[in-house]
Amino acid sequence: MAANTVSLKLLVDSTSQTVLFAESGKDFVDFMFNILSLPIGSVIKLLTKEQMVGSLGNLYGSLENMNETYIHSPENKDTLLKPIVPNNAANVPPFLPTLEFSKPIGIYRCGNYLRRNCGLYVSSDSKFICPSCNNVMNQTATNVNPKKKDSSTNEGGYVKGVVTYIIMDDLVVRPMSAISCFTLLNKFNIKDVGVLQEKTIDIGMDE
Repeated sequence: MAANTVSLKLLVDSTSQTVLFAESGKDFVDFMFNILSLPIGSVIKLLTKEQMVGSLGNLYGSLENMNETYIHSPENKDTLLKPIVPNNAANVPPFLPTLEFSKPIGIYRCGNYLRRNCGLYVSSDSKFICPSCNNVMNQTATNVNPKKKDSSTNEGGYVKGVVTYIIMDDLVVRPMSAISCFTLLNKFNIKDVGVLQEKTIDIGMDE
């Protein structure tokens, strides 16, 4: 059963009570990137980042520029950056209600096993006539997919859980490192690390 909440760590400047950035594991980052699987993903792809409203461009760019070292599956990444159909390939536990999609289209073949050419044709219509023998193609064909490669972690999602991720208030996402932290502290003009406080919050459906 999917978790109803996920924890975030906030780094706060206690003097100004300003949140500098958030730290999160892969669960929340996967959830954020999964937002791009909604129809807005197609719109974002067609727009330039300068035309995008709010922080969606930053979120899209964060995934686009994420080093492959931290990407769990390049195929799942492409489904978000270049969306074609509603995406559920990554099996990300969403905080949003699950949407019902139409059932996959069936594949049908001819049931005439005596003619070799009949096996060359398949159809999505169970009433279609076989071009070889003129019989109705109403035999259900089995779609056989290649076996997935064994994974040592079997994490699923879009990013790997090997590191913690930094999330900015403009939805820029990047892997956390000592250098990135020092860079951000310098950006926010933090001279005394003693003013920094760490707060942990839980994010769920209401938030």
